Amino acid sequence: MNRYLLPLLFAVALMGTASATERVLDTKLHHLRVGAEREWADFPPMAEGPSLTVRFQAERNPGEWTLRLRQQDVRLTWKVLLNGKELGRLPNDENDTILYLPVPTGQLITGENMLTIEQMGKASDDIRVGAITLDNRPVAQALSEASVEIDVTEAGKPIPCRLTVVNADGALMTTGAKSGGALAVRPGVIYTSTGKARFGLPAGDYTIYAGRGFAYSLDSVLVKLRPGDVAKKSLAIRKEVPIAGYVSSDTHVHTLTHSGHGDSTIEERMITLAGEEIELPITTDHNKHIDFDPLAIKMGVRRYFTPVVGNEVTTSFGHFNIFPVRADDPIPDFKLNDWKSIGASIRKSTTAKVIILNHPRDLHSGFRPFGPERFVAVSGERLDGWELPANAMEVVNSGAQQSDYMRLFHDWFALLNRGVILTPVGASDSHDVSRFFVGQARTYIRVHDDDPGKIDVQAAVASFLQGRVMVSCGLLAEITVNGKYGPGDLVPASDEVKVAVRVLGPDWVKADKVELYANGRKIREARIAPEDGKPGVKWAGAWTLPRFRHDVHLVAIASGPGVTELYWPIARPYQPTSPKVQRRVIGATGAVWIDADGDGQRTSAFIYAQRLLKTHGPQKVIAALADHDEAVAVQTASLLNAQGIKLDLDAARKAGDHVERGFQAFAEAWRDSEVARTKLKR
Repeated sequence: MNRYLLPLLFAVALMGTASATERVLDTKLHHLRVGAEREWADFPPMAEGPSLTVRFQAERNPGEWTLRLRQQDVRLTWKVLLNGKELGRLPNDENDTILYLPVPTGQLITGENMLTIEQMGKASDDIRVGAITLDNRPVAQALSEASVEIDVTEAGKPIPCRLTVVNADGALMTTGAKSGGALAVRPGVIYTSTGKARFGLPAGDYTIYAGRGFAYSLDSVLVKLRPGDVAKKSLAIRKEVPIAGYVSSDTHVHTLTHSGHGDSTIEERMITLAGEEIELPITTDHNKHIDFDPLAIKMGVRRYFTPVVGNEVTTSFGHFNIFPVRADDPIPDFKLNDWKSIGASIRKSTTAKVIILNHPRDLHSGFRPFGPERFVAVSGERLDGWELPANAMEVVNSGAQQSDYMRLFHDWFALLNRGVILTPVGASDSHDVSRFFVGQARTYIRVHDDDPGKIDVQAAVASFLQGRVMVSCGLLAEITVNGKYGPGDLVPASDEVKVAVRVLGPDWVKADKVELYANGRKIREARIAPEDGKPGVKWAGAWTLPRFRHDVHLVAIASGPGVTELYWPIARPYQPTSPKVQRRVIGATGAVWIDADGDGQRTSAFIYAQRLLKTHGPQKVIAALADHDEAVAVQTASLLNAQGIKLDLDAARKAGDHVERGFQAFAEAWRDSEVARTKLKR
């Protein structure tokens, strides 16, 4: 346990209602950790200790005083105790934040006082906390030394937006604003549904940013405040990403009001949806059907979006977002214990056409949908015999990031190769106002977008189910094949396949590469120069591919350095598989299918493998793979393995490098699954 005894830094005693005095109790930021395991590689191997204790001399406080501190990387629950009594808790927020806590009358004692910060629980959580000061004014007074009036416009008209307030040290600064009316407020973040906000701040230097989701520019202003100042500032933002013909949708939206965790009330959610330009939000509170429409109308934000009633069917065997449903539809039975029954209950109880498998790699209630004990990742093969009841899956969840940002894309590719056709989804899973922004990851659906308050929901659902989507978490990738075909389309056979790709994003996001995948294998890549950070189209290019010998699906994926600035930070992984953090922005297309065999069908690698095995038999099928790609080789290896036939890697090597790679990849994935199943049995 760390103990720090700091002397008085000011001659003025902290007594009664004397003139405002701020006293520094601790200048440092301290690295704390419960347990021996380091959570993140960017922290030192050894922490200072599991808790922090600061001892200081003071007088009894005759009224409310204020404790100010700075926190970073707080994921779990940490208590702040003053003389053994809980003063408050650090917000569960990994962002660098300045926090203000009220000190109730009489909680300070005359003489030595002890401030303690300690974790509730024993799980590893590396945090930094410190820079602690004590102010003899109430919180409201400490936060109102000066005031700021902001108005934000687009083309001269007020626009809903998000304001970010950062102090001179680069931390989110708590303001004197309160949630209510047109505002949703958290430390350093203010959403306004009218484009206007007035709030107090302590004297000091601040940078204020205005933004509105992925597609908009940022504007910022530096304000230098002295006590009593009233600063009036105007900011202007504009749409920088050309996305006509697509609506922005977040298919995974929660509220504290109805889900019971997180911190965003349903009223605050209306403001954040407008402030992030989510044109088609899907309500997905756990096992409830919630209609945002009446409240959106009441709060004057309904013209900015068309809400759709949905539900996160939260079971012990996976979480499934469903929509559209009627608010009075029966709730599906979320206590069922297998996918077949869960899917049947969804179809029987509701009108839902879309069923999305959420965060497939996350562990909830001891169950991981794509855990290796149940799922062979390279082949898309299920070992439990369960059939996925979904027609879509999350490939990016900005509230539950993966250590490997490509992990879920590879799972999706494997399922497509297995013949399980799923629409890829980007979603935020946001339960909060600002910890995870609603719509940071989102799905763009091809449908008329002339009026965001009057979107044709049925047309949007039909387009979604056809796979006419783009997935965005900071970037967009557009793909056009042979001049006219896009995601969800089946492209007729041709001698050459011409693939045009554009990478789009705002000025404040960078892209550094774009990749083209065929049946999940990267076949082309282009680097994007650092200077290509211009808003709008960051890169455009084309590849001419030779005719494919069999059907394939094409997907383009663009990525770049993850945003770490506090106006739009990419979160650390939710359930990390590595202490090393790789934050990336990403944009991906839906799948475009090439009908190379001309049968008018989307023929999967699994179907080709079945045909080859039937035609050639186990002894000659490997040689026949010479004319097929690696994905067909993987599926063939899976079929042979299912028949108990040992994989002949020598024969695979003779058939071609792609066949050897496919067999080797399946053999490694199968071994991983065997190890996982053995551990499960123990």
